[in-house]
Amino acid sequence: MAGQGHVYTVDEALTHVGFGKYQCFVLAYAGLGWVAEAMEIMILSFVGPTVKSEWNLSSTEESLITTAVFAGLVVGAYAWGLVADNYGRRMGFLGEALVTAGAGLLSSFSPNYITLITLRCLVGVGLGSGHVFLSWFLEFVPPSNRGMWMVIFSSFWTIGSVSEAIGAWIIMPRLDWRWLLGLSSIPSFILLAFLGFQPESPRYLCLKGRTAEAHRALEKIAQVNKTKLPNGKLVAHRSTLPTGERAPPELVHLLSSNGGNKTTEGKSGLSLFLMLFSSKLARTTILLWLLLFGNSFAYYAVVLLISELSSLDTRCRSPLMFSHHPQDANLYIDEFITSLAEIPGLLLAAILVDTAGRKLSITIMFTLSCLFLLPLVTYQSNILTTGLLFGARMCVMGAFTVSLIYAAEIYPTSVRSTGAGAANAMGRIGGMVCPLVAVALVANCHQMTAVVLLVVVIVTSILSVMLIPFETKGQELSDTVDFTSD
Repeated sequence: MAGQGHVYTVDEALTHVGFGKYQCFVLAYAGLGWVAEAMEIMILSFVGPTVKSEWNLSSTEESLITTAVFAGLVVGAYAWGLVADNYGRRMGFLGEALVTAGAGLLSSFSPNYITLITLRCLVGVGLGSGHVFLSWFLEFVPPSNRGMWMVIFSSFWTIGSVSEAIGAWIIMPRLDWRWLLGLSSIPSFILLAFLGFQPESPRYLCLKGRTAEAHRALEKIAQVNKTKLPNGKLVAHRSTLPTGERAPPELVHLLSSNGGNKTTEGKSGLSLFLMLFSSKLARTTILLWLLLFGNSFAYYAVVLLISELSSLDTRCRSPLMFSHHPQDANLYIDEFITSLAEIPGLLLAAILVDTAGRKLSITIMFTLSCLFLLPLVTYQSNILTTGLLFGARMCVMGAFTVSLIYAAEIYPTSVRSTGAGAANAMGRIGGMVCPLVAVALVANCHQMTAVVLLVVVIVTSILSVMLIPFETKGQELSDTVDFTSD
């Protein structure tokens, strides 16, 4: 098949050389990017309550620490997506490798509240490049088992979450929150140290007309994997898809790279953004934004609910139902236990993603998360609350993982980082407003309202993903948007 016409595409080359040692090196670096992001996000669960007590902050001021990070994430997710699509995936890594590393370390020396939220906002700007790591790794993976490997990649987020919970458990009682902030920036500095050794995506190079460089990159992959490239010449895309590989009619508009007016040349930031609202992509873009908003809102709301519902402040609850343990012990133990929930969540996602498909997988896991959350509309015992949040976090993590994979797959290479970045930016807005639910409502004895609102958001996400007209399971990645008439 690869030899047909003596040409082959990047996908055919990757399929031929297979997933091997080279992709494992790429996975390690991209995964470290997600470890760094997870640690910087999870730290908010521990630093917020401690800083609130030390500096006598209000609940609103505590919530603004989290909101500032997500405000930075909104800006960074879009900006680094544009950088990655215009100047290369490796340039997109500078967010976490440089901005997050520097601002994260400096924030540990914050003398006051204003300085802290300013530096944490800059940390968020850097963390906005996290989706570039996903897109970069995605472009090295053969289509046949892409879903499974992307779930494995997502497991690095769980490694970061669990590591941060363990770190907080060890560091916070013995030192203080400043040490935790400083030490949590170490993965970002490691990213910076190894940035110069990372390869550019051959798919991106091919798209930009740098076919010779793309061919050398693919040769390097084949050499490390101890295989050979197909016979023939590397091309950006075929004029027609091989027989038997044609996308189904409902997928052609988005996934096809056939036809005339293609988006293969460099575009300005505004042009790339407007392309997301072309006739081919507008509906998908809007629905994907709703999906990512709900995903981010649900995930971070569950994470922050853990810290709020584990708080020593039991004025809203029956004293007969809740025992009074030290706040720190409860918080660290509950956060660690529920962080472990992400492991079975990833296993569930791995089972469903390449069998049920992306859309159905997200729907199933979100529905299960609602079933775990609904009992929390009323106050439950500590053990039952932790168990229900464990189940909710498991399912939300699984849905979030598949949604991020779906968002990166559904856009063509020419706008992949911009599209995924814009969707992630919308998701980060969900992360910005979720503290108003997880912190403010619960802190003011409105737990039922918080949980009901969370369930409504999840149901909206379910409806959004069901309305997206494309399924990417088993489909080759597209490189360009076809603007020819239907």
